[in-house]
Amino acid sequence: MVDMAPSSSGVPNAAFGIGKGSLPWPIATFMSTLPLAPLEIAGNQVLRTALDCRPGMFSRLDVYSGKLFAIDPVDCPFVFLLEPRVENPSLRVRTSLDGVSWDARISAVMLVLLGLLDGTYDGDALFFTRDLVIEGDTAAVLALRNAIEDAELDPGLLLGAPNLAAPIVSGSIRRAANVMRRLLGAPTSAQVPVGTFP
Repeated sequence: MVDMAPSSSGVPNAAFGIGKGSLPWPIATFMSTLPLAPLEIAGNQVLRTALDCRPGMFSRLDVYSGKLFAIDPVDCPFVFLLEPRVENPSLRVRTSLDGVSWDARISAVMLVLLGLLDGTYDGDALFFTRDLVIEGDTAAVLALRNAIEDAELDPGLLLGAPNLAAPIVSGSIRRAANVMRRLLGAPTSAQVPVGTFP
């Protein structure tokens, strides 16, 4: 069953063909009551940690480093605005994209977006199964995707775990995420065919 709850842009998930793996609506409703500031602070801390571990991650974006990427978890009541500048990159959190002039928009349920970040999912394949929607400057999205994939981000390190403990933390996070994906019917690697990004 496709989740008909509106995405952070106000458009029902079904309009994007996205719904597999959506967070249950009571969770999304509860999240809408929480302040965004702590999420923005945490997001920027993860971003800084990623750049500490992989300082050249955004340098390969070249002309696309000045683009504004709207990362829209369609099952959550917020959207991330990423500016991956080589100097002073930023991540902002907003309740919607109303009034935001983004260059590229990446939309999927939260579990899929997290899976793209840690390498669980192949973005090309998800695009063709409509579990991932790309709008705007697709060349910029492709450059961002390549930069993140090449960085091989580790969940444990992103959360600040010491080097020795990071693999254990990462394994625990990935196992928990896989359980959630199975319970919520998110795409699995076996369900995602190989495709080519436009």
